[in-house]
Amino acid sequence: MQDLYAGAVRIIEALMAGQSWALSQAVRDPGLFLLVGVALIPLALILMLAFRKLPFVDRYFEPSLLVVIYLTIGGVIFVEVIRRFIFNVQAAWSTSLPAYLFLLMTWIGCAYNVKLRTHLSFGEFRAAMRPSIRIWLSGLDALLWYIMALVVIVATLRLTVSSAANFQLLLGTNDVMRWWFYICVPLAWLVLYARVLENLLTDIRKYRSGQEFGMTNELARE
Repeated sequence: MQDLYAGAVRIIEALMAGQSWALSQAVRDPGLFLLVGVALIPLALILMLAFRKLPFVDRYFEPSLLVVIYLTIGGVIFVEVIRRFIFNVQAAWSTSLPAYLFLLMTWIGCAYNVKLRTHLSFGEFRAAMRPSIRIWLSGLDALLWYIMALVVIVATLRLTVSSAANFQLLLGTNDVMRWWFYICVPLAWLVLYARVLENLLTDIRKYRSGQEFGMTNELARE
C-alpha cells in the first residue's frame, strides 16, 4: 500500500510540473490505480448531481452526442466515397477519423443504455427474484461496473498520456492530436459510472419505500 501511495504522489508531482514525458513514465506506476480508484466515485457522484440539477442536460446529453457523432461519421463516409469514386480524390484523414469517433460513440451509447436499463442485465430473471436479492444484485452490478471502469480508465489514461508525450497526430492531419480522442474514453466511462450510481441509488430508495425497482427506465418506452 505504501508503494501505491508513493506512486500516486509521483504522478501528482509530474502532473503539477506539467512535464508530459515525466508524466508518461509516472502513470506506468500501479499508483495510478489508487488515484483513479479514490477519485472515481466522488467524481461520478458530482456528475450525477449535476445531471439532477440540469434535467434538460440529463435527458438529452447522451442522445445529442450520439446523433452528432453518428451524423459526422456518416457525413464523412458519404462525402468521401463520392469524392473517391467520382472525382478520384480523398481526404487523407477520412479513413482514420470515423474510427476514433466510433470509439467515442460506443461508450456514450453504453452509458445511455445503462441509464435506460436496456443493457444486458438479465431483467427477466431478476423480476422473478425477491426484492432483497434484487437489491443485492444491484449493489453487485455497481461493484462490477466500478472494477471495469477502473481498469478501462487507467488503461486509457496511460495511452492518452503516452500519445500526448510522443506528439502522435491523427493519420492524415498535421495538427490534430490523437490524445484528444483517447481522453474521451475515460470521460465517457465517468458518465457511464455516474449512470450506474444513479440506478443504484434509485433502487435503494425504491427498495426502502417498498416500490418496484430495477426495471427498464420509463424513458426507454417513450
